[in-house]
Amino acid sequence: MFEKLQERLDLVFMKVKGYGKLSESNIKDSLREVRVALLEADVNYKVAKDFLETVKEKALGGEVMTSITPGQQFIKVVYDEMCDLLGKTNKPLDVAGSPPVPVMLLGLQGSGKTTTAGKLALYLRKKGRKPLLVPTDVYRPAAIQQLTKIGSQLGIEAFAPSIGADPVEICRDARAYAMKKGFDTLIVDTAGRLHIDKEMVQELVRQKKLLNPRETLLVIDAMTGQDAVNVAKAFDEKVAIDGVILTKLDGDARGGAALSVRAATGKYIKFIGIGEKLDALEAFHPDRMASRILGMGDVVSLVEKAQEVFDEKKAKEFERKLRKDEFTLEDFNDQIKQMKKLGSMESVIGMIPGLGKLKGAIDFSEAEKEIKRTEAIINSMTPRERIYPHLLDGSRRMRIAKGSGMRVQDVNELLKRYLEAKKMIKRFTKGGMKGLPKHLFK
Repeated sequence: MFEKLQERLDLVFMKVKGYGKLSESNIKDSLREVRVALLEADVNYKVAKDFLETVKEKALGGEVMTSITPGQQFIKVVYDEMCDLLGKTNKPLDVAGSPPVPVMLLGLQGSGKTTTAGKLALYLRKKGRKPLLVPTDVYRPAAIQQLTKIGSQLGIEAFAPSIGADPVEICRDARAYAMKKGFDTLIVDTAGRLHIDKEMVQELVRQKKLLNPRETLLVIDAMTGQDAVNVAKAFDEKVAIDGVILTKLDGDARGGAALSVRAATGKYIKFIGIGEKLDALEAFHPDRMASRILGMGDVVSLVEKAQEVFDEKKAKEFERKLRKDEFTLEDFNDQIKQMKKLGSMESVIGMIPGLGKLKGAIDFSEAEKEIKRTEAIINSMTPRERIYPHLLDGSRRMRIAKGSGMRVQDVNELLKRYLEAKKMIKRFTKGGMKGLPKHLFK
């Protein structure tokens, strides 16, 4: 996400860092390039104009800090204003109140609303809540079945409406069902249209009047760019929204919607969708997003994600095995699976400060393929072979190669890397830092 904008801003900042001091002339030149970067990213024109005026005023009018260079000072001003542009602070989802607390999702057809309903339900379940998915789209073919299927995949119940019931009836029946069954949150997936029309608005208003939702969230496809601002304004005017969920942000190399929505509508971005998987929904943090956009990484989000996906018991058991020199190919495979839960290699690299530039220098697709090949080879082994790799003679290696669709050379290479890793781990755990090769510390 934001790839093109990151590249543009990186070039601007490299030039700014070369200035001995900040003057009105070089700031003006730099801001001209920032302006081009923002407009190319499809940021709303007025939003970009106001942003640049504020940056210029603060860059010229601010006190010069002796502890940082002029270039760093300019970057800090841009970062601070970008945080402000995106909403300053995280605004968490408000689900306080007597259960079941309704959360309505609105949006145009194709915005990813139904999938987002499932993602949000999973997010809330991880927070200890018991959500019920409520489908009120009675028009789109198989919309109700789609939400039911998503709920089934997640192990989250979806309300089954009566045949012929209208959306308001469904809301009423779902609320009664939730109260009876002990659900504390209703995630209401409303009907979308190709465009906002009078009939859709009236239906949404009726549902909202009945439910009195704690949050009414608009789901917007981030790839629509400036159109996202117009859609948000229209929905807010007709139905009154409380916040926005931006979907498909991982596929948006520009980022105009994220940078425009808050400033243009006054509505906070609550969540961002960053992938097709049902756990690919993140709470939106303006400061972290500004860091990503400016190529500074996002370590906090990476650590939070790691804490979420890594099994603490498995981690302790893995540590014990390392210390006892019991690291097997089964453990190796488990670690690969755990790492894959963090997301793609490219997204993880992008969260680490200073490594963002590697994204253009490394062929991540080839690295991802190598991981898949490794998994395929290990999965073609028997459980006993994974624990005791010394059993892997020529005939076994040939069988594994055939079973995984690889060459015998690939199997041999994997075993070689595994043994080298095991030797390194053994030296480290037994000899401490002294056991590591000296060249690592040069």
